[in-house]
Amino acid sequence: MPLTHTKDLFAKALKGKYALGAFNVNNMELLQAIIEACEEEKAPVMLQISKGARQYANPVYLKKLIEAAVSLSNIPIAVHLDHGDSFELCKECIDEGFTSVMIDGSHLPFDKNVEICRRVVEYAHKHNCVVEGELGELVGAQFDEGEEGGGYSAGGHYTHPEEAVKFVKMTGVDSLAVAIGNSHGAYKFKGEQHLDLERLKNIKKALMDAGMGDYPLVLHGASSVPKELAQEINKYGGKLGEDTAGVPEADIEVARRVGCTKVNIDTDLRLAFTAGVRKVLSENPKEFDPRKYLTAARAKVKELVRHKIKDVLCCAGHAFD
Repeated sequence: MPLTHTKDLFAKALKGKYALGAFNVNNMELLQAIIEACEEEKAPVMLQISKGARQYANPVYLKKLIEAAVSLSNIPIAVHLDHGDSFELCKECIDEGFTSVMIDGSHLPFDKNVEICRRVVEYAHKHNCVVEGELGELVGAQFDEGEEGGGYSAGGHYTHPEEAVKFVKMTGVDSLAVAIGNSHGAYKFKGEQHLDLERLKNIKKALMDAGMGDYPLVLHGASSVPKELAQEINKYGGKLGEDTAGVPEADIEVARRVGCTKVNIDTDLRLAFTAGVRKVLSENPKEFDPRKYLTAARAKVKELVRHKIKDVLCCAGHAFD
């Protein structure tokens, strides 16, 4: 099956009230684990390639690996640039045949963010590619408490509902990554872990009220950082701190029902992969065959992806909607 257009996957996910798993790919074993789990569970999938992955693995290697996955699989697969930081990088990926790209101008002032997003949108739409933008900063740790009386701070780090409407209208982006307390890495929260789900509902409502319909929202930094994976890594020689904390899966389920159509997962894949490698090398210190410990790492990632698509994102069984 050829690559599937991201817009098609979004439309089906919104209709079916499930979320697409957007899993980051850096090497062959991660790709195999993701595709095998999704193939067996009959789930559509988005493969995400970051700037760092392109630098690590070389874009040509990644492209050929994905071509192999597409040729061997029957499920819908889309390829997405994660956190593109320049027009030039987005253009490269569009020209390479990516079905969607993200231009991340969230660290820029609002007007500059609009400017770079609009430039990418203009080029992408001419080449049948969709664009994800981001508004707000993924700082986590409940950084934006809002204003007195329950309002939202327009100058804060979290996405403001009215600004989201303005941003989408001005840029023409096809989906929007929001900041509602989510953040990257394995240390997302201090104290109680939660997302600002009420803010998410208000962002979705504001877009709906502005005539944008069931607009697709994206949840970055959505790894749940399972304690058992952190503990397993530490058991076999790792030094992760006790304060690892991710987004509760119950919050992700609510976000999915509210309208987060795409949920990004990267850190959890890394944790599972590392746990698999550490276990083999700790239990078999004489082992030096990469096939042995990478096979274990691949199996661990596959188990995690299967859980996410079945129990959290609920996209299993929807490959052929």
